[in-house]
Amino acid sequence: MNLRRAAVAGSWYPGDARAIAAEVEGYLRAVPASPPPGGLVALVSPHAGLRYSGPVAAHGYALLRGRSDLTVVLVGPSHRVAFEGSAVFARGGFQTPLGTAPVDEAIARDLAGHPGVSEMPEPHRDEHSLEMQLPFLQHLVPQLRVVPVLMGDQSRADVDRLAEALARALAGRDALLVASTDLSHYHPAPVANALDARVVGDLERFDPEALMDRLESEPGHACGGGPMVAVMRAARALGADRATVLRYADSGDVEEGDKARVVGYVSAALTRAARA
Repeated sequence: MNLRRAAVAGSWYPGDARAIAAEVEGYLRAVPASPPPGGLVALVSPHAGLRYSGPVAAHGYALLRGRSDLTVVLVGPSHRVAFEGSAVFARGGFQTPLGTAPVDEAIARDLAGHPGVSEMPEPHRDEHSLEMQLPFLQHLVPQLRVVPVLMGDQSRADVDRLAEALARALAGRDALLVASTDLSHYHPAPVANALDARVVGDLERFDPEALMDRLESEPGHACGGGPMVAVMRAARALGADRATVLRYADSGDVEEGDKARVVGYVSAALTRAARA
């Protein structure tokens, strides 16, 4: 099997399976049982170190309790490798201390056949934005399959191409989309919270067009803004009609957090109305 080995286990999250499960369960137990209405189509989730982003990410992943079999299409930004378009890790699996999550190769092949989306494993090797979703997903979903997608250039054209590719590849399939993004970086908390509130507002209104405009005029709002817009657009095409912001916080909210330089985090669910 073509394995993408864990890049940040033991640093960004524990390097031992039992320690991962214990930390993730602690965050999940703190989530109130109040799921949004309708069927879950997509999540927006942060990707910082588990100690910082885990309490926020748990609010989205708690919705997967009881799911034993699921394909999750993970869409995040490339922080380390520059490239055009979107890169799919299309064969093999992603390995963490919790085991190996196999790639759903049928969906990955379909995605990689669309303009602007290519099979390109190299950018995935050291990237953390998708790996940081796996502690929750592997802990909660025993039969997890993944389709890892990284965006290089988050231009409007590339966002449009990826959104269309996702919508086409997932039409008629039972799969969950996850957009991986952190929000503003390293501002004092009052400044960061004000900046982040604009993005959170666009998300809550389910307005990817306004969010794309905002990201173009003020790029520092979200490192995974392009993946977020692409997932919002694809989710809408797949029937989602509501966005629910589940939790917002910043890195200074953890114990002994530093409010002078924070990173913002949001968890949100995109859902479709329940069918009669």
